[in-house]
Amino acid sequence: MFLLLAACARPPAPVTFHANGYPEKLSAWNVVYRDGDALALNDRVVPFDLNTPLFSDYAHKLRTVWMPDGASARYQPREALDFPVGTIISKTFFYPLAEGTDAVARTGDTARDHAGEGLDLRNVRMIETRLMVHREQGWVAIPYVWNEAQTEATLARTGAEVPLQLVAADGEREDFVYEVPDQNQCAGCHASNNTTREIKLLGPKARHLNKDYAYADGRENQLAHLQKIGYLRGVPASGVPRNADWRDAAHASLDDRARAYLDINCGHCHNEQGPADTSGLWLDIGDHPPRHLGLCKPTVAAGQGTGDHRFGIVPGKPDESILVYRMASDDPGVRMPELGRDTVHREGVELIRAWIAAMEGDCGQI
Repeated sequence: MFLLLAACARPPAPVTFHANGYPEKLSAWNVVYRDGDALALNDRVVPFDLNTPLFSDYAHKLRTVWMPDGASARYQPREALDFPVGTIISKTFFYPLAEGTDAVARTGDTARDHAGEGLDLRNVRMIETRLMVHREQGWVAIPYVWNEAQTEATLARTGAEVPLQLVAADGEREDFVYEVPDQNQCAGCHASNNTTREIKLLGPKARHLNKDYAYADGRENQLAHLQKIGYLRGVPASGVPRNADWRDAAHASLDDRARAYLDINCGHCHNEQGPADTSGLWLDIGDHPPRHLGLCKPTVAAGQGTGDHRFGIVPGKPDESILVYRMASDDPGVRMPELGRDTVHREGVELIRAWIAAMEGDCGQI
């Protein structure tokens, strides 16, 4: 019977790269597709993960990359891998279902998320899938929102709002509105160079990808796997950068974990060329002077965003530091990052609080 069913099953149509326009349905690309109770990956669609991911209202993410036959990306030590025209990067945002409720779970546990390399739709609720498509004119961001039946996602160029309720392990509930960004807001984060305003990838950088992944045929380093299957070239034999996993206190220092967290969540704006370049606060990974990391750095702007605090970071005093104040706020006029979240990342705030609390120094002389 199994062989008969397998013989009758139709393989999915190939991935379709659309060089122009904005298809109304996600299925027009056929990167991911519903297969019974699973969201499956099409042929040559490869999943990947990041050492430390960007926080997005506790959403979990399934990331994939697809390239045309014979195409490959070029390794770069600091910037995102140099993907060829024709590449499709997908990121599906989803939540584990909270057991016994119609809400979603606030958890970092991914044990029930996956079916093979895709998603187990019996245990998760998909919210949106964003595509980053590399066309001749450059990268284009295209957001799609999943319907209630979880069978199709529809183009949402103007964004969308999805009311949700998060349920913590202790039963605490938190209502919030998940905001799907419009295309201009996507560019607000992905245009990480304030001069060129060119849309770039944020996650697929060597330092974020340099980790093992549980592929269907076994665990393997992601960069090594991409190179083995022909999707990547030029990876050096040694010296490949690696960001820490912000959660891994057993194997990474507090400083490495905090810097990795700030790099992925803040560094795309707060860098020497980024949209926040005039702030003088540089939170990307790099050997920056302490003042540019915020230590005893006076604010360049007044207002509610400072909470009447004087310095970005006051060593040993997280409660007096602007960085913690803004991270711990859900006020749109105060919070940082400005986009991509409606809730406070409590665990992330605690990490940065601990990092600052462990610092030595005194801003009293300034």
